[in-house]
Amino acid sequence: MSIIVRSLPDQAYEIVRQHILLGTMAPGAAVQQGAIASQLGISKIPLREALSRLEQDGLVTSFPNRGYVVNTLTTEEATEVFALRLKLEPGAAADGARRASPADRDHARDELLALEREQGTAGTGHVTLNRAFHMALIRPAGGITSQLMERLHVLSERYVRVHLEPQGRAGRARDEHRALFEAWMDRDIATVEALTAGHIRGTLEDLQRELGS
Repeated sequence: MSIIVRSLPDQAYEIVRQHILLGTMAPGAAVQQGAIASQLGISKIPLREALSRLEQDGLVTSFPNRGYVVNTLTTEEATEVFALRLKLEPGAAADGARRASPADRDHARDELLALEREQGTAGTGHVTLNRAFHMALIRPAGGITSQLMERLHVLSERYVRVHLEPQGRAGRARDEHRALFEAWMDRDIATVEALTAGHIRGTLEDLQRELGS
């Protein structure tokens, strides 16, 4: 057993990220660095490191003489991100199923169970665990594939949370994840590709309706 000591920038990153995902830091709002640093009991230096990471994640944007602003949710961005996932992820998940070791398969099962326990609860844990589950299916495909897909999933996270807000969506997602996992474990490549594509396409269509209204 080991103790994980997290740095101040890491802690600030997680706290601000949660506020953005929850919407308590509203899209389009300026990030009040002085107030946040004071609330967290830290200087602005680790906070700026955290905000730089959040900008890489696509959650905030820095502007000269204005500081950081929380990015808005747009139909255009959702369409671009999920369309890229739709092009790449079915094949990546299928490759993951082909190449998965026994340890990879155990890891995927653990991530699914963790996600199922968290789904339907308040907070942002289910969003992070959703990414962890999908990445567990993809990671055996290879390092470069994993890096590309991880980036797309990070960009997806705010949209995943919005998508899961309406009643009934969490249950649908749970059923789709379970079916995808079972096909992946059976190395049923065609079904893995079809279910992954259907899962992403359904999410994108829901988001286009919600954000376009």
